[in-house]
Amino acid sequence: MLQIILGAISQGLLWAVMTIGVYITYRILDIADLTVEGSITMGAAIAAYSIYTGVSPYEATLLALLGGMLAGLVTGLLHTQLKIPALLAGILTMIALYSVNLRIMGKANLSLLRMDTVYSLFENMGLSRVNSVIVMGMLCVAAIVCILYWFFGTEIGCAIRATGNNPQMARAQGINTKTMIILGLIISNGLVAVSGALIAQSQSFADVQMGIGSIVIGLASVIIGEVLFGKRNFFNCLVSLVLGAITYRVIIALVLKMGMPANDLKLFTAITVTIALALPVFKDYLRPLKKPIKEDMQGVNSQGSI
Repeated sequence: MLQIILGAISQGLLWAVMTIGVYITYRILDIADLTVEGSITMGAAIAAYSIYTGVSPYEATLLALLGGMLAGLVTGLLHTQLKIPALLAGILTMIALYSVNLRIMGKANLSLLRMDTVYSLFENMGLSRVNSVIVMGMLCVAAIVCILYWFFGTEIGCAIRATGNNPQMARAQGINTKTMIILGLIISNGLVAVSGALIAQSQSFADVQMGIGSIVIGLASVIIGEVLFGKRNFFNCLVSLVLGAITYRVIIALVLKMGMPANDLKLFTAITVTIALALPVFKDYLRPLKKPIKEDMQGVNSQGSI
């Protein structure tokens, strides 16, 4: 059981990077960006092919970051310059990236067995693969959280947040909202691609189908993190995303351990996200009808005073 939990934590840390990327578009920019399903595979494909051809794993991960940022740039330009709705722009980029990823890898699946990865340094120190992934995942997540916390406190970062919160007011303050949307999509998909690169090196292969359903996983982690761990301030939100991704992976691992067929995993994820998104509605149903009672009492008092 301990190994199952550790494995879930290690994967949760890697998917947390993708969750943060999804949060930037879904919560900060208020955009449903489906580019994620292509950019996560693109990051894995670039990293796997680079390592396969002899490039350093760290340089390969950096190349994956640049590839993801380029994918976000394409989506941003389609949305802001060609006036294509954000959802459709993401779908178009996602579809295009499927062919691009096949071109990068040259085939549908690329193995990294017996090749150096970003985890090899810790494995050479005597740590197991799972523990190496946990250590590297914690370092990456901590660095990303700190950098994003600093960046979104700068003038540009605040402009991105203002663009997602109230674009009309942002434009009235002289903010170029189109540029901010493009920048947000670039950052988001760059992080998603890094997550794909780390996941591919963790599982020792990259597959062209690995991004299918990743947007749902990201949304599930975002919702679970916000519901369970709160969102009092921006730093708390970032930490909640990490904990939400880990919690989601632990839940999946425990459910599979209890005997749920692996074929039902996507269905379970969809149901989990649906329930999490519908929690405010459930709370409204369960909330006592205090307001109508109070209004009735005010009506009685006013009639009595007359």
